[in-house]
Amino acid sequence: MQKKQLIVLVVFCICFVTVSFGQHKNYNIKNGFGIYGGITQYDILTDNFTTKKGNGWQAGASATVDIPHKWYNVSYTIQLSENNVGIAARPLLLSPTEEFVDYKVFTAQIALLMHVKLIESFLTIDVGPMIQYNGDLEIKDKAYENYIVDSYTNLTAKDLRDITNFNVDGAIGASAGFGFLRLKAQYIYGFTNMLNKLNDSNLDLTGNDKKIKGNQSMMAFTAMITF
Repeated sequence: MQKKQLIVLVVFCICFVTVSFGQHKNYNIKNGFGIYGGITQYDILTDNFTTKKGNGWQAGASATVDIPHKWYNVSYTIQLSENNVGIAARPLLLSPTEEFVDYKVFTAQIALLMHVKLIESFLTIDVGPMIQYNGDLEIKDKAYENYIVDSYTNLTAKDLRDITNFNVDGAIGASAGFGFLRLKAQYIYGFTNMLNKLNDSNLDLTGNDKKIKGNQSMMAFTAMITF
């Protein structure tokens, strides 16, 4: 009789331990949605031209998967921005006067980001790849179209319009917030040569024997409202 009771006790303990600790726990994975907007600072990093950073705007939307039992969350984002950059040029070939011709470029980016939790979800480091479509470089004032680009003899400001439209970027930044409001800072670097199409054109590049190469550099500061 005692042996039967012992067997029943052992079976009960094994079942209890298996059910309590052997099975995976259920985690409440949350999906969120946010919209955001803010300002950008844009530049093209190149040895061929002298550039000046310009300010612009950014707006976007983000779908986030909050995973409580992991050290990271993930999000899918799409963002649009209009950016400005200056490129040095002069009115005549031998003119000592140098001015910055202002250009604008429109970008649309799709990103998959990992958010590394520093203080749970309240403070995160954000990193991930981006695919970008951007428009051409558009001169903001047509009066500068025939200015000669600095370091060249026949390359005019309007000749820089046709740039590579599809690019691959990388993003790193941080976000912090509580409740429905988050503040974000993000740096975006273009891995591809967005000026490469200028090398394949019939432009007269006399005056600078370097292959034209330029990589996008963008800082974005935004505020996001989450739902």
